[in-house]
Amino acid sequence: MKASSSSAVPELLRIMARLRSPTGCPWDRQQNHRSLRFHAVEEVYELIDAIEANDDQELAEELGDLLLQVVFHCQLAQERHAFDFDAVVRRLCAKLIGRHPHVFGQARVRGVDAVWAQWDRIKTSEKAGTRHARHSALDGIPRHLPALLRAEKLVKKAKKSGLLPLASPRSRANHPPRSPSQKRRIARRLFLLAATAHHQGWSAEALLREEIHRTEQMLRRKEKLRIRKDR
Repeated sequence: MKASSSSAVPELLRIMARLRSPTGCPWDRQQNHRSLRFHAVEEVYELIDAIEANDDQELAEELGDLLLQVVFHCQLAQERHAFDFDAVVRRLCAKLIGRHPHVFGQARVRGVDAVWAQWDRIKTSEKAGTRHARHSALDGIPRHLPALLRAEKLVKKAKKSGLLPLASPRSRANHPPRSPSQKRRIARRLFLLAATAHHQGWSAEALLREEIHRTEQMLRRKEKLRIRKDR
């Protein structure tokens, strides 16, 4: 018989507490937040594999493995009297309600872009005055993202804030429409760049991270100069 969601979650929390107890699993008892930090990353990639495989059985299993990471960290935090699973869920509920005033309140938005703009405004307001306050349009990109994903995030934020130029109508006109062959050429160039770095004894990941750091510092200097001029 399948357990209902109301009974399954408490059971999961009891199992996790038992694994961490003095008579629990030696491996689980040795873990801490830091030792587990990359396990969640691995589980996310396995979840992506299941989604792309369109495999519901694997999807359910990988979601469970990802949930295990959440429950594990909550148990560790509860043991040091920081927070527990219920606190995490309550905070998430409050965040979802607070950042969707067009659903749970009287706000009106039109289109996905307006929803994202509203989300950013609310998020910035929530963090104002805290140590997580965002003073730059480039803040908020996770440091441990893979380099290529981090580069894409940096470009997106820089363009959105006007620190990098958007493609002009003229520049778009000088380039052929996006096509599968163009996509393939870009993919091939990326692969060849990674291969070239490897042949030279370098890590393409490390090289891109270094370039991202240099570019981000340049963009932050540009942002500061723009703020000074606007004052």
